Amino acid sequence: MDTVPKPMDEWKSLPWKRIQRMVFRLQKRIYQATLRGDTRQVRQLQKLLSKSRCARLLAVRKVTQDNQGKQTAGIDGVKSLTAKQRLRLSKALHLSQRAKPLRRVWIPKPGSTEKRPLGIPVMQDRALQALLKLVLEPEWEARFEPNSYGFRPGRSAHDAISAIYNCINQRAKWVLDADIEKCFDRIDHQRLLTKVDTIPVFRRVLKGWLKAGVLEGEIFSPTQAGTPQGGVISPLLANIALHGMEQYVQQQFRQRRISPSRLSPKITLIRYADDFVVIHEDKVVLDQCQSMLTEWLSGWGLAMKPSKTRLVHTLHSGDQPDAGFDFLGMTVRQFKVGRLHTGKDQRGHPLGFKTIIKPSKTAQARHWQRLREVVRRQCSSPQEALIRELNPIIRGWCAYYAGVVAKDAFSRMDFLLYNSLRRWALRRHGDKHRQRVVRKYWRLEQGSWKFDTPQGVKLRYHSYTAIVRHVKVLGTRSPFDGDWVYWGKRLSHHSGLSRRQCLLLKRQRGRCGHCGLPFTVTDLLEEDHQLPKVRGGGKELANCQLLHRHCHHQKTARDGSMEARGSGTQRGAV
Repeated sequence: MDTVPKPMDEWKSLPWKRIQRMVFRLQKRIYQATLRGDTRQVRQLQKLLSKSRCARLLAVRKVTQDNQGKQTAGIDGVKSLTAKQRLRLSKALHLSQRAKPLRRVWIPKPGSTEKRPLGIPVMQDRALQALLKLVLEPEWEARFEPNSYGFRPGRSAHDAISAIYNCINQRAKWVLDADIEKCFDRIDHQRLLTKVDTIPVFRRVLKGWLKAGVLEGEIFSPTQAGTPQGGVISPLLANIALHGMEQYVQQQFRQRRISPSRLSPKITLIRYADDFVVIHEDKVVLDQCQSMLTEWLSGWGLAMKPSKTRLVHTLHSGDQPDAGFDFLGMTVRQFKVGRLHTGKDQRGHPLGFKTIIKPSKTAQARHWQRLREVVRRQCSSPQEALIRELNPIIRGWCAYYAGVVAKDAFSRMDFLLYNSLRRWALRRHGDKHRQRVVRKYWRLEQGSWKFDTPQGVKLRYHSYTAIVRHVKVLGTRSPFDGDWVYWGKRLSHHSGLSRRQCLLLKRQRGRCGHCGLPFTVTDLLEEDHQLPKVRGGGKELANCQLLHRHCHHQKTARDGSMEARGSGTQRGAV
């Protein structure tokens, strides 16, 4: 396994292409051995991977370069590491090291006055957690249930929504919409360690992280339950704890044959992290299911949140104020429609209703509030600065909802944003020169006025986003199965990439322009200028390429763009 030459003492000179291949080869073998039920080989391969220098290097890179929250410090105050410090950390990583307390940070919950507690580990513990995640994740990816979608490689919220649509689009059903209250904070430690069922050295390390305690200011508090949010391995541990819910429900309500040609209705549980829905045609069955799941969760010290748990029908309201339900920021509901607009069954017969999934009212209000705050905050800024701050927010929100019925929501957001921008412009110049204000900030293009600058900086309107239906991931498929053809197609069509990025991906045949490795669904992709802009390169497609984030860092450090800017703090520094 460890064929990486030892004399290399520079981070940027490491053969990352070979390192990634070596680690993935072992992960694939762990995944396949788990599918075969060969527990002995799984444990041997996991030991080998945990001791590998390649795995340690990759774990350090994940937490210091690839991770989105890498600039958050633990109790030691360390936010980032230099190249030499990364190498030093990779050599010092050992599973016998004692876990340090977590730094408590409180962040606001979206759309709520409550705050969510985060536990931030120190950099060394983050790297160790990333290492153990590389070891344990392939085993559990082979075990996880097909309708579990949260915090798993190759799966997303869009897959969960597509699974719901596939379940209800042919027949109106009852839905138990539930949320587990403070799931990450209340998971029973002893039961979790028993369920992980791994070798003693891994168990001791996991127990040390779970029992490390938190430090808020100068006050230390021990942790008696829960897996802290903010840790690298916490989402995997939460998924392990909740694994089995789907199988438990299906065992309690098994399908039976009610006629020679017909089975009883199937019950379906779809879970995204601690949010889940249970779908069935009979309301009585869901009432019984709610009681059984309450008992199942109580064994883990968990419970459903009463304010976010309700039983609704997808088509008619019954004794509820409204039909349908909100899940992952989307409203799922069926509407009775005429013959021309109705959905159809598998034989082409009209159903009399249509299943519509669209952005929820809460999500639209939250997005509009964020846009309005940006416009108000930039009241005295140049138009270009305002556009550059608005565009990423609009692009990200639209990318999330581009797979559902969102055209009306996009048009509404554009209308509200136009009114806000109009007020922004009039506040700067007064009401006396309305026509002059319009011509100063808006440009006439193809018969419509656009909020653009004379230099060509353009506002990205919501309505520019095309609606492209998302295709759900197949069954229990996982990136660890090694089917690069399947996952390459999903990356180019169902990963939320922009049209420009998809064109670059197709031109590069799905491979990184720097290291040559195929992109995977878990990689962070960034657009790079082959000839840096500071050296005369343009932003045309011929001068651009897609790179891994870590490859982008290395390329930026080598191509001279940092020296041309005259700044040593450029983001790409390695």
